[in-house]
Amino acid sequence: MMTGKRLIISALVLSLVQIGFLSWIIAGRAAILRNGKEVLLKVEPIDPRDLLRGDYILLGYDISRIPVKLIANIPAGKLTTDDTSLVVRLKKGADGYWLATTAWFGQAPSPAGPDEADIVGKVASGWDLGSDATIAPDYGIERFYLPEGEGMPIQNDMRVRPFGIRVALAANGTAQIKALMDGDKTLFEEPLY
Repeated sequence: MMTGKRLIISALVLSLVQIGFLSWIIAGRAAILRNGKEVLLKVEPIDPRDLLRGDYILLGYDISRIPVKLIANIPAGKLTTDDTSLVVRLKKGADGYWLATTAWFGQAPSPAGPDEADIVGKVASGWDLGSDATIAPDYGIERFYLPEGEGMPIQNDMRVRPFGIRVALAANGTAQIKALMDGDKTLFEEPLY
């Protein structure tokens, strides 16, 4: 049986561990938002709503479907994907939106150049690797939460004019959404903390 003093010390230690873990998660996200390379991705809307968290926009991007012909390191005879990561090299297009130029399973063979950026997504097993197929990586930036009542109007506007998402990319390719853009106008910006 624990004494009162030991119980208090145990509770304090557990509390400090939990606070430290949450702080580490928040600081990691904030570091990407503060120091990451910014890219602008063109979005394709999908219907919003989450009963527990309010309005959000499910986002699809031009880079949400990667043609298999862009993947440079598919082993000979490989017919389907494994559960793995996919590095997608991005380059800024003439319209200001960043587009996929090539991709690799696992890691890129060389770092991105100064006018390029790498984003890392997860690919589930079972995607067809035929030459005319596409695969859909999950980058972790497919949802953007909005203030209550804002989701449907923005969703409807996305169907008639182009919107973008400003994304911060860490050196390892981890992505965090920085802002929702309507053309050059910032509609909503994510706070650092």
